[in-house]
Amino acid sequence: MKKVLYYDCFCGISGDMNLGALLDLGVEEDYLIHELAKLNLDAEYELQVKKDNKLGITGTRVDVLLKVSACQEPDKHHTHHAHRNLRDIETIIANSSLNNNVKKLSLAIFMKVAEAEAKVHGKLLDEVHFHEVGAVDSIIDIVGAAVCLDYLSVDKIMASSVQVGGGFVKCAHGIIPVPAPATVEILKDIPVKSGIVPFETTTPTGAAILAANVAAFTDHMDFSIEKTGYGIGHRELEIPNVLRIYLGCEDKEVTREEQYILETNIDDMNPELYGYVEEKLFAQGALDVFKTAITMKKGRAATKLSVLVNEEKEKSVLDIIFRETTSIGVRKYQVEKIMLPRDFEKVSTQYGDVTIKNAYYQGEKVKYKPEYEDCRRIALEKNIPITRVYQEVSKMMENDKLS
Repeated sequence: MKKVLYYDCFCGISGDMNLGALLDLGVEEDYLIHELAKLNLDAEYELQVKKDNKLGITGTRVDVLLKVSACQEPDKHHTHHAHRNLRDIETIIANSSLNNNVKKLSLAIFMKVAEAEAKVHGKLLDEVHFHEVGAVDSIIDIVGAAVCLDYLSVDKIMASSVQVGGGFVKCAHGIIPVPAPATVEILKDIPVKSGIVPFETTTPTGAAILAANVAAFTDHMDFSIEKTGYGIGHRELEIPNVLRIYLGCEDKEVTREEQYILETNIDDMNPELYGYVEEKLFAQGALDVFKTAITMKKGRAATKLSVLVNEEKEKSVLDIIFRETTSIGVRKYQVEKIMLPRDFEKVSTQYGDVTIKNAYYQGEKVKYKPEYEDCRRIALEKNIPITRVYQEVSKMMENDKLS
């Protein structure tokens, strides 16, 4: 079984809510405090962890309390943050005794923020001075997230679409719209929802934690839930200001992925062009391309071109359809693809090595298929019918099964 962590961001995500949810899920508080001490920033903050409740939901609330130096006046709004740049933060993390995986995860999250800030403000990475995110409380939120994720050691991290809220928020640069420009940049290509409340529900820190660690964003949960953690936020809203995280198990027998079918009916294109179009579609990331003979209105013979694609490659595939075919419109619908686990092996035949794709169900190999390109190459090199290569592979595989 595959261990899965799933972020349910129905009220967004912030750094402190994330820490609270992960602790509520089972990360030991003493372990987190011990690991964070390796940053050598103890003189600047104190970690406060307590149980709290929002609209009847009980969870864990985390506060990073900044220690005020003798030369500063107490300020509950933390306006006396030290503004560090990316190099300062890299130095703090590199000089710590945190394990290499925690260092790597921490820097990946900070890099998401740095790249976004640089683009929004038109600066180079080294010129970006973090404000809220460069303060010690955000450093603790981000490195703490890395410590907790390393502790849980899951096989896969997933998340729902992300609620970003609405309205306006005050930051170091003044009053800006929600979501903040940096948050928008970090969440690029990530599904979001907005407007559930007139407040900021997802912060740049929270967005960066997701962007750097989540392998798949989907509102479809297909795993068994073992534990649930709630991270309590600071706002009093009409909905519970909490982050919910599930820890569960995903059945390895099949893999499920959300993909899309792009489909168009064509009745005015030279049929010789379909082979060329198909090659270009695969080159741009299409997962499958198939053609169906259909009859359109007024008895016109036509071809339905169907392309299976994931969200990431959709634009590239659409470019090919609209530039290389006569289509002027495409239908799009979401599908769920269910796949058996598979692996590859090399089989030595009298004609040469052939790659075999094996498929498994309930731990048993149920299918195998020689890779066409290997069989084609051998047939051309040896000047033999390609069917003979396939027959030789089948004989080798059957002999292997019997032995």
